[in-house]
Amino acid sequence: MKKSTIAAVVAALAPAPALAQIACADMASAAPEGVTITEATALPEGDDQSMIPQCLMRGTMAERTGADGKPYAIGFELRLPEAWQGRFMHQFNGGNDGEVKPALGAGTGVGAPALERGFAVVSSDAGHDGKAHPDAGLVGGNLFGLDFEARRDYGYGAVAKLHPVALALVEAHYGEAPAHVYGYGTSNGGRHAMVAAKRMPEAFDGLLAGYPGFRLPRAAIQHAWDVQQFRSVAPTLAESFSPDELAFVAGKIIAACDALDGLEDGVVGDTAGCQQAFNPAEMVCDTGQNSECLSAEKVAALEAIHAGPTDGAGAALYSDWPWDPGIASGNWRFWKIESTVPPWGMKPIIAVMGAGSLAHVFSTPPTMVDGSPEALEAYLMAYDFDVEAAKVDAVTEEFPESPMQVMSPPGADNPVLTELEGAGGKLVVFHGTADPVFSFNDTANWYGKLTANNPAAPEFTRFYAIPGMPHGRGGNAADSADLLGALIGWVEDGTAPEAVPTAFREGNTEAGGNAGGERMLCPWPQVLRFEGSTFSCAE
Repeated sequence: MKKSTIAAVVAALAPAPALAQIACADMASAAPEGVTITEATALPEGDDQSMIPQCLMRGTMAERTGADGKPYAIGFELRLPEAWQGRFMHQFNGGNDGEVKPALGAGTGVGAPALERGFAVVSSDAGHDGKAHPDAGLVGGNLFGLDFEARRDYGYGAVAKLHPVALALVEAHYGEAPAHVYGYGTSNGGRHAMVAAKRMPEAFDGLLAGYPGFRLPRAAIQHAWDVQQFRSVAPTLAESFSPDELAFVAGKIIAACDALDGLEDGVVGDTAGCQQAFNPAEMVCDTGQNSECLSAEKVAALEAIHAGPTDGAGAALYSDWPWDPGIASGNWRFWKIESTVPPWGMKPIIAVMGAGSLAHVFSTPPTMVDGSPEALEAYLMAYDFDVEAAKVDAVTEEFPESPMQVMSPPGADNPVLTELEGAGGKLVVFHGTADPVFSFNDTANWYGKLTANNPAAPEFTRFYAIPGMPHGRGGNAADSADLLGALIGWVEDGTAPEAVPTAFREGNTEAGGNAGGERMLCPWPQVLRFEGSTFSCAE
């Protein structure tokens, strides 16, 4: 970010005259109007959750009473390392937000978290308290969706409000503005990063978006679709597909596709090629066969899930999904079929958190659902795709922006990103091909449209597929690339990332014999191919 831009922001927010360095204990005096610093503590080396000396600040801003009569504010945490390297990161959090996660800048792959790399890092709850409704059961964290401003803060408003405040506090403490400004998040946080690339293109030098739910309300429609398909073949979600059955599906995908990238290692590197090579019908039991196969009904259910939700006329409501052996991972099962959480009734995440979000946050007007596991699953089972799905695009007087308008980057269906290009920003997106929550195909299609609309897109964006990775690190996947380091090199040194080193983590039992093995991530649509004795990226 250009210093002149930061200076203008700080001048508008920070107390006059221009600030010199302010000690950690005195940082409450640097708070702009409307911001309350509730804690400013100097932490020694090895204290708290990070091993480096730092100033830990916590505060609130934008306090108000919502249309639902409940109190709201943006809660935040800002960590300022003693050995600051002139960098700032806005850490975008995931899920429903509603909690201020430690501002460490962690989860970016191998290498130290951003804080330990000398970044000042800010984190927030996106404008609502997820524990504000303790008596509401499993939907307590979703009820902020009854207030439009809270929805908008969750979608994009909190980032826009907090960002200049955090920059002002950084400059107040260090006596100078950051030389480079970054944003990073995964899942819903990855969506935040993509939204920022469109809504705040001049605010960031570099953005890192991991497995982004950039069309989150539409992805939530998939939850209802999945639950109805699973329940069509069994009386409970957990009984729909056993771990052994999903391992059988994975094995069939591997048999058809593993060799397409030149190396039979249990990982399908050529995702696009696999969709042509794999025939789901080959999994159906022949007459009289009752093992090493699936019933026609179960195969049809999986085909419907991978095709994505439609309305009664066959119009797509979200996206299709790639067939990938990561379907056998524990992460895939936890999200879609069965959890290990007793208060959830052992139901998967899509049937509890996902259902509550679809009903209360991603529907206009909100649909009130009881917070029991049974009521949430019943809501998804009764979901009418010809009636309810339209609510993700609906507006009312009380909700003047639709859930899709609030949550999705403007223009995401036909992206160009000329504003980010003009501002000189860089955007790196990565996504696991076995993600059970947000379709890899949806992100790949977005990037394909971007590069078709804007031939210069590869000069400021990169997209990396991580074969076999589900929603976050896991599965039989080489999920250890330092993409933050790659982004830093691009922003600060002008070195555009190409093939990025990665590896299968040691101790990852799902990686099997691949654990510890080294690979590379290739910029999409290139595939990592093994030829003779070497790997290379090629289409």
